[in-house]
Amino acid sequence: MTPSSFLQIAAMFLVPLAVVIIPVLFGQRVGIWYTKKNPDVLHAPLGSVITAAFGFVAFLLAFTFQIAADCYATRKELLYEEVQDIRTAYLRSGLIPEPYGPNTKKHLVEYVDLRVELAKDQSKLDQAISGSQVIIDSLWSYTEALAVIDRSSEVYSLYTTSINDIVDAYNKRITMALIYRIPSAVMLVLTIIVILTMFILGCEFGISGKGIPGLNLLLAVLFAIVMFLIFALDRPETGLVKLNQQPMVTLLQELHKKQLNISHYPVVQVKD
Repeated sequence: MTPSSFLQIAAMFLVPLAVVIIPVLFGQRVGIWYTKKNPDVLHAPLGSVITAAFGFVAFLLAFTFQIAADCYATRKELLYEEVQDIRTAYLRSGLIPEPYGPNTKKHLVEYVDLRVELAKDQSKLDQAISGSQVIIDSLWSYTEALAVIDRSSEVYSLYTTSINDIVDAYNKRITMALIYRIPSAVMLVLTIIVILTMFILGCEFGISGKGIPGLNLLLAVLFAIVMFLIFALDRPETGLVKLNQQPMVTLLQELHKKQLNISHYPVVQVKD
């Protein structure tokens, strides 16, 4: 784990923790101060306000969690689709003449190998993206070359479709992993409502004098844990919540076996 990754993960827990505990402590001090100035405020109906505010917080937390969970489910679905696309492209590349067919198989094995290595070590994200882009560009150059040879070939058309599916899957995966996040407006509104709610709760503690020692910290930790889970689902590059990469690992093993078997096959000469 790199220092930047560690700081990011630490911030994912400490920032929500501070968002709760600081307003509660500040609100408690304000409540104590205001009670001394206005003794009649002891009977102020803050309980209903706190209940309504916590209702808003619960709704936004559920809404935010649903966004993160949907993105996670989409990434899982894309993984299975990409495995199928790669397997199909590998099989169809066997119908393509040299050097395009054998080179395609070699590139696909390298492509899957990059995916598996990235799943093991998220710090290799930039390396995996650059390497994948080079491989995809090479594969697409093969489709262009085959189109020049024969645009009417059905076999070449199937090959081109398979490569196009891999390109689409790659672009979707990068988009879901690095671009589509929980909207910043949602996070901003959630943060503001949480701060105000916790401030009101702190005021209630200060006014009623019924605050339990350690309750502030417990409440902050509970909120921080929930937000930490949401952030972990929303940021797959941290590697905290990993997709099960077994389908990709299995595919890599299959492709390596096929490549090994091909290298052991004797050359068959066809007699006229």
